[in-house]
Amino acid sequence: MVHSAYDSFELIGDCPTKIEAIESYGPKLLLGCSDGSLKIYAPDSSGSDRSPPSDYHAHKLQKEPYALERNVAGFSKKPLVSMEVLESRELLLSLSESIAFHGLPNLGTIAVITKAKGANVYSWDDRRGFLCFARQKRVCIFRHDGGRGFVEVKEFGVPDVVKSMSWCGENICVGIRREYMILNSTNGALSEVFPSGRIAPPLVVSFPSGELLLGKDNIGVFVDQNGKLCQEGRVCWSDPPNVVVIQKPYAIALLPRYVEVRSLRDPYPLIQTVVLRNARRILQSNNAVIVALENAVYGLFPVPLGAQIVQLTASGDFDEALALCKMLPPEEASLRAAKEASIHMRYAHHLFDNGAYEDAMEHFLASQVDITYVLSLYPSIVLPKTTMVAVPEKLMDISGDSSYLSRGSSGLSDDMEHSLPSVLESEESAALESKKMSHNTLMALIKFLQKKRYGIIEKATAEGTEEVVLDAVGDNFVSYESRFKKSNKGRGSVPITSGAREMAAILDTVLLQALLLTGQASVALELLKGLNYCEVKICEEILQKNNHYAALLELYRCNSMHHEALKLLHQLVEDSKSNQVQTELIQKLKPESIVEYLKVGFLNLFDDFDLEYASHILEIGELGYLIRLLVLLGLGTKIYVKYVNRYDRFSYVQPLCGTDPMLVLEYSMLVLESCPTQTIQLFLNGNIPADLVNSYLKQHAPNLQATYLELMLAMDENGVSGNLQNEMVHIYLSEVLDWYADLSAQQKWDEQTYSSTRKKLLSALESISGYSPEVLLKRLPADALYEERAILLGKMNQHELALSLYVHKLHVPELALSYCDRMYESLVHQPSSRSSGNIYLTLLQIYLNPRKTTKNFEKRITNLVSPQNIGTPKVGSANTVKSKGGRGAKKIAAIEVAPDIRVSQSSTDSSRSDGDAEEYSEEGGSTIMLDEVLDLLSRRWDRINGAQALKLLPRETKLQHLLPFMGPLLRKSSEAYRNLSVIKSLRQSENLQVKDELYEQRKGVVKITSDSMCSLCRKKIGTSVFAVYPNGKTLVHFVCFRDSQNAEIHAQVSALRRWFNSALCRALQAFWVSLVLLKWPPCAMFGRGSW
Repeated sequence: MVHSAYDSFELIGDCPTKIEAIESYGPKLLLGCSDGSLKIYAPDSSGSDRSPPSDYHAHKLQKEPYALERNVAGFSKKPLVSMEVLESRELLLSLSESIAFHGLPNLGTIAVITKAKGANVYSWDDRRGFLCFARQKRVCIFRHDGGRGFVEVKEFGVPDVVKSMSWCGENICVGIRREYMILNSTNGALSEVFPSGRIAPPLVVSFPSGELLLGKDNIGVFVDQNGKLCQEGRVCWSDPPNVVVIQKPYAIALLPRYVEVRSLRDPYPLIQTVVLRNARRILQSNNAVIVALENAVYGLFPVPLGAQIVQLTASGDFDEALALCKMLPPEEASLRAAKEASIHMRYAHHLFDNGAYEDAMEHFLASQVDITYVLSLYPSIVLPKTTMVAVPEKLMDISGDSSYLSRGSSGLSDDMEHSLPSVLESEESAALESKKMSHNTLMALIKFLQKKRYGIIEKATAEGTEEVVLDAVGDNFVSYESRFKKSNKGRGSVPITSGAREMAAILDTVLLQALLLTGQASVALELLKGLNYCEVKICEEILQKNNHYAALLELYRCNSMHHEALKLLHQLVEDSKSNQVQTELIQKLKPESIVEYLKVGFLNLFDDFDLEYASHILEIGELGYLIRLLVLLGLGTKIYVKYVNRYDRFSYVQPLCGTDPMLVLEYSMLVLESCPTQTIQLFLNGNIPADLVNSYLKQHAPNLQATYLELMLAMDENGVSGNLQNEMVHIYLSEVLDWYADLSAQQKWDEQTYSSTRKKLLSALESISGYSPEVLLKRLPADALYEERAILLGKMNQHELALSLYVHKLHVPELALSYCDRMYESLVHQPSSRSSGNIYLTLLQIYLNPRKTTKNFEKRITNLVSPQNIGTPKVGSANTVKSKGGRGAKKIAAIEVAPDIRVSQSSTDSSRSDGDAEEYSEEGGSTIMLDEVLDLLSRRWDRINGAQALKLLPRETKLQHLLPFMGPLLRKSSEAYRNLSVIKSLRQSENLQVKDELYEQRKGVVKITSDSMCSLCRKKIGTSVFAVYPNGKTLVHFVCFRDSQNAEIHAQVSALRRWFNSALCRALQAFWVSLVLLKWPPCAMFGRGSW
């Protein structure tokens, strides 16, 4: 779009001679005329104030009339073709009949290259001091030697006469009659670029960056230093140009009828046309473009960038205006930012009104305008009312302009005022609102918000983390319990006060609405799964209205509104059981979904979410230790972990079992019957207090109470309290008693019948020890459940009564033997116990004296469980069996292998001897269970004291029946005797060796002479008390030895004291004290004085 980029001003209007060449030197103009003279013009205002020559380069061309200052007649014999000021070398290069160099400012001749006679074009490389010129079909290269001469470097031939040439790095681009070629200045190799035009001669224009613009009639093509095309676009001039100069950001071409200015940005539009007829030369100066006519000189002075920007903005050429903004000097960075923001906003409004919504959002994004301003364009979007920002105030800050705009700045402010939302609101209509809420507008808004979101969320998270850390390390500590309760309220009920979090709430709330309105429910769900600041009330209403239940569940979850989430989840599970038309989500929901939510605090329905990774999310990331500390201290229910490649969209959520166990119990009851195993596993894995779960189950699901206790006990027997163990046993017993009552009523009861519950009861009675056997014994019927009674009596150490039940009531000797084995194995590993085999002798007595053990059996048990006899002495503390010295007493004692065992009886039994055995044998010989006795002796001979057992046996027992018992017993006794004899001999030999070594050690002699020195103080020992080190050679004073030991102890104490006084130790102490003050649960096991 055309605008005024240059102002044309006549500098010289009445040159008497035709101008052939022109050049500028500081503020002056050098004109080469057709008569061979050189005319120097200077501004009129500088006639009285001449600047020294050294300051010429710092001066610029003046926008005022110029006057002739000096005329150098006969400067050249022929008219000048062209000339160039070499500022870095203070030289003037001129091309006439040859190439000459003159010194500046005096114009003295420095050098003349005679070989350049007949040259028509040249190019100067100021960086290296190289000159190349073309003469007919030859190209010559000279180098300035730094003084007054030039040295010829190379000379190459070309296919045709050179019309235009320019240095391009180390090479030379030459334009001959038909094509352009790249000439290698080292070896003269030529490479073709492309053909030149048919109408206009070749034109080579170099850029400061090294690129080239090659003319092909009225088209300019960009190539690099090697002749390769480097840009897609082409500069299309109105006519074939004669000369082109570059003054970024424009290219100025001298055309036959006028001067044309085009932008260097694709598509290289026309910027300005300056009508100057008969223009012959065009030159780029330090601050202007000079155009020479036949007898006049005009200067094209750039319009200030600010004014150009205002023109372009007012005319709607926003891209060109933004490009000019980037050219503002660095010292005006704030002004440039304000201009760019203003232009981006106007451009965005222009694009938005014309339906280019995505491009409009890109410019809103570039303007860094507040998102509330953009959201004002969407009146149907619901925003949090308490967080609305006044849009006009925000806009005035951005649209404020500077006086630098010089031309048209007031117009910009007026135009911006017309673009305020107040005008949009006044022009709203139903059609306009429908257009603004279309799919394309919402998609553009989504992309805009997603690009803005990262920075806003990062700031909001930083603010929240900073507050938490300051709260954690501040002086106002609150209890762990109060933090615990606070963390469960959810962000939805806590007002947001910080600016960043307020903006994050607006952004996420709007983004969620836009995603739902465009049908991107899955993306909305992903938004809620990550860290977000959605306004709960608004989003809840929208999600409920549109039946987006998965997103609604995630909204509740991320705001710790678990009660609402579980309530909705339960409702959806109930709906899934109905026969109505169901959505895909409802069909997926099952009662197990509630258990899953209770387990981890969220529900995974549409993603391959890895629970293992989620549980270990705090172990990764740069701030892992700090985050884990904050979570352990209860300082937040949710912490975002940054810089995690795979898990950056997950947030940490404390399990509900740890934060709100009562909520878990309340909703788990709803699905306990449908999925009992998963629910009870939830209780076990969630570390909910077992007593709390048990009481809750007892009230709401008593039939599952035993199942929970079983699993709890199987997982950790030591972790179950005695009360729970006792309650589990009572539950089993109650079920067994009911089962017994039913069978007894049907007269089908059999003591050998076992139900699954009875098996569990027997296993529990044997394996656990947390119950009270006395209380359970009272509940048992007198004429049944003997096996249970026996186990309880065993727990009370009433072994005789327990074994009597196995033998005489149940008639199962194997159970009695198993009972004895358990008792023996439980006592044999106790070092203090010397009566582990006593239990087998008790069983032996029961076999040998059945009448005595069954006499008053029920009465003895009744007395045992009566309150006054609870403290009856237990087995193991009664009188021991006393042996009457018979004839074979010594012989029997000789084969005794087992340790000395004292056979214990209950308080109701008295001790007896061999004579007693005869007496009972005579009274009830027919009732003695001799076969069982012999079987017991043969199977457990290694655990029974042989002497005691033989004393108990009747005299009528035949020796051949005792062979299975006596045989291995005697063999083991003989083997033990031999082994002990060998051991005794070895011990005696070892004793002699030790004595011999002692005698040898006592022979050692330490000789103290007058020259003997102390190894520590280096003084003579003399008659002082001395000490000898174990090597027998090192001698020290005893006092020195004692002092050295004390010095070592003192050094260790000093090192320990320095560590305690170090900064690290003090920091650890302070950290521990803070944990104690916060009542962090793990600190309870150490206490406040642990340091």
